[in-house]
Amino acid sequence: MGNRGMEELIPLVNRLQDAFSSIGQACNLDLPQIAVVGGQSAGKSSVLENFVGRDFLPRGSGIVTRRPLVLQLISANAEWAEFLHCKGKKFTEFDEVRQEIEAETDRVTGANKGISPIPINLRVYSPHVLNLTLIDLPGITKVPVGDQPADIEQQIRDMIMQFITRESCLILAVTPANTDLANSDALKLAKDVDPQGLRTIGVITKLDLMDEGTDARDVLENKLLPLRRGYIGVVNRSQKDIDGKKDIKAALEAERKFFLSHPAYRHMADKMGTPRLQKVLNEQLTNHIRDTLPAFRSKLQSQLLALDKEAEEYRGYRPDDPSRKTKQLLQMVQQFSVDFEKRIEGSGDQVDTVELSGGAKINRIFHERFPFELVKMECDEKEMRREISYAIKNIHGIRTGLFTPDMAFEAIVKKQIIKLKEPCIKCVDMVIQELINTVRQCSNKTELHSHPDKCFVCCFRSCC
Repeated sequence: MGNRGMEELIPLVNRLQDAFSSIGQACNLDLPQIAVVGGQSAGKSSVLENFVGRDFLPRGSGIVTRRPLVLQLISANAEWAEFLHCKGKKFTEFDEVRQEIEAETDRVTGANKGISPIPINLRVYSPHVLNLTLIDLPGITKVPVGDQPADIEQQIRDMIMQFITRESCLILAVTPANTDLANSDALKLAKDVDPQGLRTIGVITKLDLMDEGTDARDVLENKLLPLRRGYIGVVNRSQKDIDGKKDIKAALEAERKFFLSHPAYRHMADKMGTPRLQKVLNEQLTNHIRDTLPAFRSKLQSQLLALDKEAEEYRGYRPDDPSRKTKQLLQMVQQFSVDFEKRIEGSGDQVDTVELSGGAKINRIFHERFPFELVKMECDEKEMRREISYAIKNIHGIRTGLFTPDMAFEAIVKKQIIKLKEPCIKCVDMVIQELINTVRQCSNKTELHSHPDKCFVCCFRSCC
């Protein structure tokens, strides 16, 4: 494969990554990729921003990265960014990129610092980058913050494991130099899934923050905890530099001077630093894609054949009659639609004399079961009058009012409406169950249930 062909490998996988993200990874194919793993405040964000030369990632206390960020860096003459979820919109201001990442994260996870495995796909075009794709994962944490669930550490670990257990995934393990390497969260996780250290790349950050008289030379020379792909040291901006909006170009120059002037690192200065890391990752990912491509192509072709075969079964395919390729499937779907409507509207071909079902049962749920659940709710009238009285008096304060204030009315009504939540949810659950039963009956009739794991019922249940 020539140099030109090698250069096209990462963009090719980028297109596949976007395609699989669009269809929800339904094909279950393991793409060659690099996952960035590290503890909170290990310096992952700074490493990625140094690659781009721009501040574009959310920052703050606690878990900032709460969804996987698929960051595709693409070498280009101009500089802009675009998201897969709002394709066609060019972002030229990188502050807006950060805001969009935060907004899109909150849209899926809520604002309570929860996490989600659904990725955000960001593509950055720039003359300052090499072709490279990285998946930034949430930082490993120990203690829940705010409204986070108590098992947040396990949730993050499980999410990271989804990526790094795949043999096709290279692991970029980011560890700060001012902590004990033996206790590195990133290296521990990497060792669990890659005990031989064959697909782990070590990144040591914060070398400038080590205690005086100490250094990480043994680590960077790959002598302490050896990895097949070795370690690369970087020096990121400090929090003070970030808060003061220190220019990344100036920071990269300061990083270069640090390695050239440090007595423990000057002999390996050409193998350290952010530009070197970006170059190594570009080479490693390209070679990794090339090595895994034959097996990946084979798996893709086998899945394609399986899908074609399944589609032919649904189409009622006949080599001698191409016009019937889609006819049978359309007829089945149309018949399913008619049957479903009849069962809900009550004009079915066969009238069930044994039990209620479909629209009749839903009608009964709303007009009998739901009112029954509401009647069961207890209301102490004496207590209600007392609450109303206190609410009115507290709203009026030192004044004496002639009319019932709106705020008092709203406070009492809201308190009562909350009591309706449980019976309402119970009613919705019963209706959903009946709709699922109706879909199952219709799909059985139209023979749409020949593949139990791919039927309308399952699709319907996942939507509900």
